[in-house]
Amino acid sequence: MLRIFTDFDGPIMDVSERYYQVYQYCLDQAREQDQAVTVLPKPEFWRLKRAQVPERHIGQLSGLHDDQARRFAQLRRDTVHSLQYLPFDRVLPGAIAALEQLQALGCDLVVMTMRRAYTLDLVLEQQQLDRFFPRDRRYCLADDHVKDQDVVEKPRLMAAAQAHLPPCPHSWMIGDTEADIAAARSQAIPVVAVLSGIRNRERLLTYGPDAIVDNLPQAIATILQQVPTPSPLT
Repeated sequence: MLRIFTDFDGPIMDVSERYYQVYQYCLDQAREQDQAVTVLPKPEFWRLKRAQVPERHIGQLSGLHDDQARRFAQLRRDTVHSLQYLPFDRVLPGAIAALEQLQALGCDLVVMTMRRAYTLDLVLEQQQLDRFFPRDRRYCLADDHVKDQDVVEKPRLMAAAQAHLPPCPHSWMIGDTEADIAAARSQAIPVVAVLSGIRNRERLLTYGPDAIVDNLPQAIATILQQVPTPSPLT
């Protein structure tokens, strides 16, 4: 049996348009009424996000002064996960076929995300992804949870998963951030990082995943090369 833990945003969902829409909204809210600002093109904005450029600096690059940039950064944190912007998310190309491949092989699929339960369940149902992740294979934040840093929260979720799930001889993690890598390392699980999410190659290299690939299908191919995989998996 092979168990694969996967993050949701990055490996499966493309969140770049949501983040860009929130960026534009927060920029408009933080500027003065007649103040000219520069709305960064989406490719440039996303390049900065993937390089972990601080929110305040992105605001300053867009023409905000220091106080405005601080407000911009706080407003973005308060807004980016709100329900009204979630419809901008899209399933990444190839993700569904990759999950279907794993399901056909009998792989135990577990989603592990910093989304809250309500929004995770909602999107899984809307995108017809719930067929891949039964409720006992969903690890996320409770709706009323007071959130800590992702690099703290994700290892906690992984520890809970390891405590509650039945033993499995082979486990791997797929993610797109340092939190995913930290979660995997906390339980001595190998991890493949994907470039389809919110970190670029340079940033991911500093966190030391076992491999870096472009997307979920490539991550799965990498894992299947490392694990004995008779069909179906046993």
